[in-house]
Amino acid sequence: MSKPYKRILLTGAGGNLGRRLRERLHDFADIVRLADVADIGPAGPNEEVVQCDLADRAQVMRMCEGVDAVLHFGGVSTEVEFAPIMQANILGMVNLYEAVHKLGIRRVVFASSNHTMGMYETSQRVDAGMLPRADGYYGLSKVWGENLSRYYWDRFGVETVCIRIGYCFPEPVTHRQMVTWLSLDDLVELLRRALVTPRVGHTIAFGVSDNPGRWWDDREARHLAFQAGDSSARFTVDGGQPFAYPPEDDLSTFLQGGAFVTTGPKYPQ
Repeated sequence: MSKPYKRILLTGAGGNLGRRLRERLHDFADIVRLADVADIGPAGPNEEVVQCDLADRAQVMRMCEGVDAVLHFGGVSTEVEFAPIMQANILGMVNLYEAVHKLGIRRVVFASSNHTMGMYETSQRVDAGMLPRADGYYGLSKVWGENLSRYYWDRFGVETVCIRIGYCFPEPVTHRQMVTWLSLDDLVELLRRALVTPRVGHTIAFGVSDNPGRWWDDREARHLAFQAGDSSARFTVDGGQPFAYPPEDDLSTFLQGGAFVTTGPKYPQ
């Protein structure tokens, strides 16, 4: 059976999502190249493994050679001090897109984050046409990545689908996670649509399953024809909500970014 690509690259292959996606990507390409800054062990059948620091441009160029499409999940994925975020998520993003452009790679799927919009209230319905309102350095770095990828589309014709990923873990355990949950099956299907849709230009899509009370409207990504097949509703008990809400004075009750709006290291005053 013919596959859409000969070789695809997954960065961040040692991370939470990278490890879970590894076996699911072989339907997309004859060869899956797996890259991470850490040692992720030996390659399996029809795999290649590359160790790469995204902040090193020469390493990134070698990592991308011979690749037809990139799934960019690499970088810092939590709210930490700015310096490591700058190295991996900002400088690393520039290095990746320079390599993609110079090597003639035409399609990138960028793992962005719902934390690009985390300062919107939970009572608001958010879509990709609204201004970003990041909830920390991590969210800001994803806003940067979305804008950088837009520049490379406008200037050089590199197509990108940015996926603002929600809570992609096996089971939600809080109200916010119920609303923002993304099943692994739905993530894989969204990646498939991002890779095979003929013309995506620069698209921002929300990575979320068909959950009750969802905050995000995907009208700007309708051309991907993604249909979520899962829902967090199956985790409820007798149709009710079994999870405790945070205290009434907790900002995570009112802002979509949840705990990210109040936690995480900051520069000292």
